[in-house]
Amino acid sequence: MLDDAGLQALREAARLSPGNLPLRQHLAGQLLAMGYLGEAEAEYRAALVLAPKDAGIMAGLAEAFVRQSAYGAALAALEPLLASPGYPPKVGVLAARALLGEGDTARAGYRYHEAVSRDPSVADADLAARLSAPPAPPYGAPAPPAGHAYAAPASASAPTPVDGATAEVERSRLNFADVAGMEAVKESLRVKLLLPIQQPDLFAAYGKRAGGGVLLYGPPGAGKTHLARAAAGELGASFVNVGLADILDMYIGSSERNLRATFELARRNRPCVLFFDEVDALAARRSDMRQAHTRQLVNQFLAELDGVDQNANEGVLVLAATNAPWYVDVAFRRPGRLDQPVFVPPPDPAARAAILRLLCRDKPLAEMDFDAVARVTDHFVGADLKGVVDRAVEVKLQQSISAGRPIPLSTPDLLAAAQSVRPTAVREWMATARNYVMHSNDSGAWDELLPWVKAKW
Repeated sequence: MLDDAGLQALREAARLSPGNLPLRQHLAGQLLAMGYLGEAEAEYRAALVLAPKDAGIMAGLAEAFVRQSAYGAALAALEPLLASPGYPPKVGVLAARALLGEGDTARAGYRYHEAVSRDPSVADADLAARLSAPPAPPYGAPAPPAGHAYAAPASASAPTPVDGATAEVERSRLNFADVAGMEAVKESLRVKLLLPIQQPDLFAAYGKRAGGGVLLYGPPGAGKTHLARAAAGELGASFVNVGLADILDMYIGSSERNLRATFELARRNRPCVLFFDEVDALAARRSDMRQAHTRQLVNQFLAELDGVDQNANEGVLVLAATNAPWYVDVAFRRPGRLDQPVFVPPPDPAARAAILRLLCRDKPLAEMDFDAVARVTDHFVGADLKGVVDRAVEVKLQQSISAGRPIPLSTPDLLAAAQSVRPTAVREWMATARNYVMHSNDSGAWDELLPWVKAKW
């Protein structure tokens, strides 16, 4: 270790050669080692200007922050490194120290044990003694005993205690039998997501792992969320419905931490269907963004889809839904991420009849001709058809109250209600889709839409 005279010589050399990156980095390291934390921070910042993506410099700056108890600043400095798969284990330990300093014991424990599992030489006995949270259990491990801090919640809808995650774990009571029509879409989901978990040995023989991502897209109200819940119920898996309010936060860095915590929640409850609705708000094209922190959220999303190792997301099925797939960053379509887009189309007449049959199955009915109603509800999606049934039921309820007995719902009731309900946004959506398919489809990404946009809407 250099004495003060040697340190002064290094400082003078750095002053005379401000663009010498190795010299500045060496000076910063020596200042950090000797406890000159404020000066070390300043030198690391100067070095970072010369090499903004240098992992060693970012880690050194973060350590200077941690040793000054500036834990939030340390996590912000480490964020780009933690978002990259296979980051150095020492960075994981440093992140654990910062998270523990912020009181986030659960995620600190996860980061520490994950780092040590990759490189036992980075173990820190003092840090380990201060941590009480165990790492995320490997896929297939037995559930922790009742009363354990990470045991599954007693209620199906109670949140699993993962710090930072506000989404809740549910158990869906729906299955594909509750989804009318869309046979091609359901079969696609079976092959791409469900069968690898239901028949793991067969898929393992071909090197296919359980898990993956699918992007559901189509017009509003076509049943994308309903389909995602049914997929979870068909599998008997946990279901986590992620809303924008669960992720987005006004403070820089908090949205990324919420997203990471949500993925960790799904990993602790696998097999799990993790569903992101309106995903274009979280995965928008980075080329359209002007602020760095919004681009960083997209980077974090991509990193979580990749996982910290190849088995991190095994048993986690990521379903994302959007009405505007053309606004989703193209990086999400890379293999291993949301690389399997599935078009959820407006229902055809047979599917509309099946939807009406499901919507009316628990109501008093006369003899019904659902096909006749389906024929007069062209361009209606599932949400529109529910509006038709609701309006017919309201009229029937008024008649039943006057009569003092339930009066069965009839075909004329539905036909009358259909005349007073206008389809929502299918025509407008198809017009927008036509523009992208006909004029912005050089890559062929939207070829699946060609038969639909060429039809008369």
